[in-house]
Amino acid sequence: MANRLSKESSPYLLQHAENPVDWYPWGAEALRRARDENKLIIVSIGYAACHWCHVMEQESFEDQEVAAIMNQHFICIKVDREERPDIDQIYIMAAQLMTGRGGWPLNCICLPDQRPLYAGTYYRKEEWKKLLVNLAEFWQSKSEQALEYAERLTAGISEAEQLDLSQEASSYSRDDLKAVFEPWKQYFDFKEGGYSRSPKFPMPNNWRFLLQYGALAADDTALSICKLTLEKLAQGGIYDHLGGGFARYSVDEKWHVPHFEKMLYDNGQLLSLFSEGFQYFRDERFKTVVYETVKWLEREMTSPEGGFYSALDADSEGVEGKFYTFSYTELVELLGNAAEAFCKFYSCTPEGNWQEEGTNVLMIASSASAIAGELGIEEKDLVEKIEKARQQLFQNRETRVRPARDTKILASWNGMALKGLCDAYKAFADPAFLNLALQNGRFIRQSLLRNGRLHRVFRAQAEVPSFEDAFLDDYAFVIDAFIALYEVTFDEEWLNEAMRLSEYVLQQFYDAGTGLLYYTSQSAEELIVRKHELLDNVIPSSNSQMAINLYKLGHFFDNEAYLDQAREMLSCVFTSIKTYGSAYSNWCTLLLYEVFGLLEVAITGAETEALRTELEKYFVPNKITLGGSPGTLPLLQDKWTDKTTIYVCKNRTCGLPVHTVADALLQLK
Repeated sequence: MANRLSKESSPYLLQHAENPVDWYPWGAEALRRARDENKLIIVSIGYAACHWCHVMEQESFEDQEVAAIMNQHFICIKVDREERPDIDQIYIMAAQLMTGRGGWPLNCICLPDQRPLYAGTYYRKEEWKKLLVNLAEFWQSKSEQALEYAERLTAGISEAEQLDLSQEASSYSRDDLKAVFEPWKQYFDFKEGGYSRSPKFPMPNNWRFLLQYGALAADDTALSICKLTLEKLAQGGIYDHLGGGFARYSVDEKWHVPHFEKMLYDNGQLLSLFSEGFQYFRDERFKTVVYETVKWLEREMTSPEGGFYSALDADSEGVEGKFYTFSYTELVELLGNAAEAFCKFYSCTPEGNWQEEGTNVLMIASSASAIAGELGIEEKDLVEKIEKARQQLFQNRETRVRPARDTKILASWNGMALKGLCDAYKAFADPAFLNLALQNGRFIRQSLLRNGRLHRVFRAQAEVPSFEDAFLDDYAFVIDAFIALYEVTFDEEWLNEAMRLSEYVLQQFYDAGTGLLYYTSQSAEELIVRKHELLDNVIPSSNSQMAINLYKLGHFFDNEAYLDQAREMLSCVFTSIKTYGSAYSNWCTLLLYEVFGLLEVAITGAETEALRTELEKYFVPNKITLGGSPGTLPLLQDKWTDKTTIYVCKNRTCGLPVHTVADALLQLK
């Protein structure tokens, strides 16, 4: 049967017109009944496009058991905050005073005279039931205390005092993150970047977390070591200054002489790192690194089918680095008058800066302005000369015998490269990046997916491509990439595929004994031991990445089971994180989400893509983005309007809808 709201005109109130709750609209009838029957009032406030309002309706207000409790002990009033902001202003302040936050759905329990007694936002069904029963008993048995408390809270609203009356305690805090970071920083090399050791590996996931932590926690030490490390990586010999892309590691502490092999997994992750580094630091050198690395990926690592090959060898003609290095004599012969400027800029010497081999590894040791001053020329003239010389050397290098290429195509590494391309597209909005990403995403779906299962290897040179069973890291990084593809296209099929693969992972890899995931599936070959992969190294661990995936998908699809699973996995390793942060850096990202919250940004309307592109210019590491057409995602339901709108939600509570990125950024802080 329809309740009293069926006679209202507000779309929000009409949405609740068939609830079993005996709703009243705000008005004299409801308020008089509360006074006459001396009952507490539930003032439930929301608006038509409020996602978590609908969730709470479905979980609680449509439930007969919940409705019976509400109807027996309370007078229940529904308020459309857009029609009655005056009422909303009073009770949202009550929520802010009690919990430190406010938003919608807003649920306030009031005395019969409308003074607030208790206020909060979204509640799960069982939490809501327990709260209602406790408050009803409190009112019946301790009404004097209730009156006293309501009086104090009302005074606080009048005086706008920010009192912390919240009883809620977070499982994790900033202190936990600080406890991870403080011992970690003793290993940083504040002169050359990275860690104080050799050889030096890029370890991109370490620096991605520290950049995110530095940005969210406003930690200058974390930010400074991140910036220094990115600068040194971009300047060092570990980076290919002619053709783009990074070698696997450097043998020295200055990032100078690399082990020259180039790995897909390094470069995929470094695309993400340098893209995010550009978003935060706005350093043009970081942008150059991304563009040149993508060109390398497309030119040298892309198969005709759209997959990415695994690696390039360090050697050619039996000599390590021969393809990449130049003697001083070669440089002079090839560059002529430009040789002096080029050699100064890239630290090349007659005896060779890699003296063990008597050759030169290109490495930037000084700024263009300093070199220009030393040579007595304008900086722009130097830059033009260097760029022309780079192109000459690149063309010459193309005639050399190339290092061998490993043409096997791995699902996990392709996932990392695909994620890197998506992050590059977020930062720079270059359609070429998105086209390459989509090409690779389609390849993975068409060539590495069979009957809902992911396969690890594709070998194009075989007459019949081979498909081995995938491991947990394949699923983890492909799922991560598909989530990223959704966020740059708003094509839900990528997200749905990520969801399907995650369901398979939970069915096939779950370890009921620990709550973690095995590295191998139930159908894999049985070995003497079935292990988990937990530590983050040059590649993040598959368990940490799957935990992050489940955490994000739990927010996209409002899947509480996924969120619980991610948190259970984090709890398993939490005690270890503080002792060895660099080995748990991806886990630390999940901890960061727990501490700072994962923001949900929904963009709807005709200009969705324009606002998405503008928003991605800014570094907001703890967000997911969704939008486009209404689709099937819970958070997008009832949010479609002719005018393009941005909704920022956190902890199942949405802020005011806005229409500009500038306004959205205010809510994202």
